[in-house]
Amino acid sequence: MIVKQLQANIGLADAQREGVIGLLRSLLADEYVLYTKTRNFHWNVTGPRFHDLHKFFEDQYNFLDEKIDEIAERIRSLGGVAPGSLAEFLASARLVEHAGELSSADVMLERLLTDHETVIRHLREDLKRADEEFGDAGTSDFLTGLMEDHEKMAWMLRAMLS
Repeated sequence: MIVKQLQANIGLADAQREGVIGLLRSLLADEYVLYTKTRNFHWNVTGPRFHDLHKFFEDQYNFLDEKIDEIAERIRSLGGVAPGSLAEFLASARLVEHAGELSSADVMLERLLTDHETVIRHLREDLKRADEEFGDAGTSDFLTGLMEDHEKMAWMLRAMLS
């Protein structure tokens, strides 16, 4: 949704901006679900690797928090409204929650790895659409950097599981 205020004159038509904003809104929802899941695992991890995983999850959710803000600001810079309620996030998210489940440390790591890899696959599709379908090279570049960040996080999760 584009906010009706001073019209953005950035070389993209309303339809192009609407398309990219839609991609970013879904991404923001996924990132927020992933952030919440990571924070939950930080709080609830147990076992002999508690200290290392507790700190590892904290580093990851802090990083995700920064990315959430950047995505919301990208939406705003395109003239859109960033979703900000849990209901909006859950309605738009492509990731699955596992509410109320207590998991082992390895299951926590596996779930986060699966989610990061899912986000990476969506980012590959979305950055291509942002560039080719909507003509927004800036968002495509932004999504490429975010994809690389998630690839690094997925690599770290795979290393923790090895």
